[in-house]
Amino acid sequence: MGTTLVPAEKWPVLARHDQAAEWLKVWTDLGRAPRTIDAYGRGLAEYLLLCEATRVDPLVANRAHIAVYVRELTTRPSHRGANVLSIDSGSGLANATIQQRLVPVRLYYDFLIEEGVRESNPVGRGRYTPGRRRGGHERGLVPRLTKLPWIPTEQDWLALLAVAALEPIRNRVMLALAYDCALRREELCLLETGDIDPAHRMVRVRAETTKNGLERVVPYSAPTGVLLSQYLIHRASISRARGPLFLSESRRNFGQPLTLWTWWKVIRRIALAAGVPRFSTHTTRHLCLTDLARMGWDIHEIALFAGHRQIQSTMIYIHLSGRDLGKKLNSGMEQIHSWRVEMLTRLGLQPTEVASP
Repeated sequence: MGTTLVPAEKWPVLARHDQAAEWLKVWTDLGRAPRTIDAYGRGLAEYLLLCEATRVDPLVANRAHIAVYVRELTTRPSHRGANVLSIDSGSGLANATIQQRLVPVRLYYDFLIEEGVRESNPVGRGRYTPGRRRGGHERGLVPRLTKLPWIPTEQDWLALLAVAALEPIRNRVMLALAYDCALRREELCLLETGDIDPAHRMVRVRAETTKNGLERVVPYSAPTGVLLSQYLIHRASISRARGPLFLSESRRNFGQPLTLWTWWKVIRRIALAAGVPRFSTHTTRHLCLTDLARMGWDIHEIALFAGHRQIQSTMIYIHLSGRDLGKKLNSGMEQIHSWRVEMLTRLGLQPTEVASP
């Protein structure tokens, strides 16, 4: 019950709409992760606040009212500056964020339909309709832009490593494990001592810490194992109790489990010091999976390593590595190269004698 109060405390507007509070409680009772509930609460709260500001009853809102909300999201001032021309360049929220904000609003209206309060959902969703032109696909309310994740260049990576080398042993081993095992931030920070198998250099990523509830076991390299051994000795000076692997060393929270927020601040500090501000806690995962694709790993192997439920998620890293396109380019270039060499060796022949490629 305490979890349901958190969004209402942050956004009191939810408490002013009975159906909204009830909808959020249903998702909480279904066992959704606290961060998911928090995101749902925030997204719906922003929409309800706009409804109140424009004096629109959300129970009878139509697509025109939703369009006003979308316009507000796309024109909202951004921390990156106001002198921009497109959604992703600094004015308004990013496309992915807008899609995320619309999800709880769509689910909220689905709930109202199930409860018999409404007959239709004003938030459209992309769907396949047999018989439609252009493949039968109907576009959603907001076009979905699919962008490849950013990964650092070799120069960026070396700059980051130079700064990370000066960090305490805990931060260094966390960064090494994050890359070596392609761990998400939550998976890394919630590791426990019992999840590590030093004898076989394996990490067990428990289902309850993953994004999609899929447990997996992944290896880590020998250099990371050396760092981890050093950290375990250091950790024993903080606490000999089994449990969370990474502990806080601040005076306020000494010996307590390291929080996601603390790890974010560590990475942010390293990124800024290295002059690579785009580097984040998720970048190491992107880089690892891209490197695996570059090394020629099979897509199913990468999916298993990453803990992806859908192969489509893994395809991102195949595209990002340019592996398949690179093979085709190299194959084509070999033919072109052979042809050019042949042409150079036959310069003395008559034009009619020179074969075309």
